[in-house]
Amino acid sequence: MEDAQLLRYSRHILLPEIDIEGQTSLLKAKVLLIGVGGLGSPIALYLTASGIGTLTICDSDIVDLTNLQRQIVHTTDSVGISKVLSAKKTLERINPEIRIIALNEKLQGELLIKEVSKADVVIDASDNFSTRYALNRACVQYKVPLVSGSAIRFDGQVTVFNHRQSEDSPCYNCLFPEEAQSDELRCSETGIFSPLVGIIGATEAAEAIKIITHAGNSLNGRLLLLNALSMEWKTIRLKKDPGCSVCNSRP
Repeated sequence: MEDAQLLRYSRHILLPEIDIEGQTSLLKAKVLLIGVGGLGSPIALYLTASGIGTLTICDSDIVDLTNLQRQIVHTTDSVGISKVLSAKKTLERINPEIRIIALNEKLQGELLIKEVSKADVVIDASDNFSTRYALNRACVQYKVPLVSGSAIRFDGQVTVFNHRQSEDSPCYNCLFPEEAQSDELRCSETGIFSPLVGIIGATEAAEAIKIITHAGNSLNGRLLLLNALSMEWKTIRLKKDPGCSVCNSRP
């Protein structure tokens, strides 16, 4: 690690749980982030500032004026352009040392499998069930840790699914079975409290950093629920579903 890097990341290095070894792991890490909207904005900002070596951001959407109330990686000048290109421009100004790969398309099929298989951690900041289920299947297949979060109105949730840590870890399908999928709620129809995505997104970023640096205990097997109106957190213990069609379908 060069002198400038030692200075830039000195506040991480001072933490005995991270130290130089953990920061070096961050600099070598490859993270796949799906979505650079409300949740993805703080995730991308914190991962970039923290020194993630390669950050691949995927989003096929463009920046809309209604996004700016909460999607803090974008600016007014970004309205009408690709979210990944807007985010990349911001992130490179924050930390020019980081390699930002911008994929301006919906991640699916062979491309999804390819990107998941080469990632150290996958972070789900998407806004639809089909993407979440596809990501979950790929992460289970390749045993890539998946950090999952969502937010709507004043309610947020975040958890980790990590089959690399334990074969008994649940997966997203254990928690929300695809066959019992409910209707999707969208913030364009129901509204969303802008700081909520910052809180949940920052928590997702923290979990990814902890996984990479092996610091503390991850949320694997625990679901955090936040009611931002009362600012109350709840923790729910998660167990692997023995009848899960995804994580119990492998030999």
